[in-house]
Amino acid sequence: MQPIETIEVETLTVGCDGGGGALGHPLVYLTLSAEGKVECPYCSRHFVLKEGAKTGTHGH
Repeated sequence: MQPIETIEVETLTVGCDGGGGALGHPLVYLTLSAEGKVECPYCSRHFVLKEGAKTGTHGH
């Protein structure tokens, strides 16, 4: 089994298509939780908010 991929992002909404190609899945848009993370329901990739990202909701 491949290790689950973690991707740092700088926005609260991310699009995931599983990496495209034959191993991909339909494009879905995911919204990060209040903790700054979300897991894709198709491919289990983890998206996390990059440290210091300017989203307007973090770093008050």
